[in-house]
Amino acid sequence: MKQGQFINEDRLFEQAIGVLMEKLGPVETNRFLSLPSKEKMESVRRHWEWQSTLDKDSFFNETFRNQ
Repeated sequence: MKQGQFINEDRLFEQAIGVLMEKLGPVETNRFLSLPSKEKMESVRRHWEWQSTLDKDSFFNETFRNQ
């Protein structure tokens, strides 16, 4: 493949999984693919923090005030 040329995503995925399976084996490959992204976890933590300070009744009253 020439430098700067992209392969299609299906082929890229197939090759990447093949390398992971060869180097790590099936269990560690699956573990690697299942790792949560740090950005996702950060947003979940922020939501938990926001939720922990939330007054449910005030929130519902404000949210559904016009319904």
